[in-house]
Amino acid sequence: MDIEGISGLLDEINTDRSVPRNIRTLVMEAKAHLNDQKQEMPIRINSVISILDEVSADPNVPVYTRTQIWNIVSLLEVMNEKIKADRTI
Repeated sequence: MDIEGISGLLDEINTDRSVPRNIRTLVMEAKAHLNDQKQEMPIRINSVISILDEVSADPNVPVYTRTQIWNIVSLLEVMNEKIKADRTI
């Protein structure tokens, strides 16, 4: 999965009207961090993971959305590990 794919997954959450507005706002903030070209990729990924961890802890998040968020976090963690592995070579 690449950045565009993850951005698409975040867009899916944002367009879901069953998700509370404050959650959608945080998801869009996470997407903005992910697409911020001013920072290095590991910093961007860690920022997004932090925001999404906060979102997933919110009791108002629908169960299906929480599962989507956990999936996105897992994809980001894999991406982050790949970047770390590529830098050590």
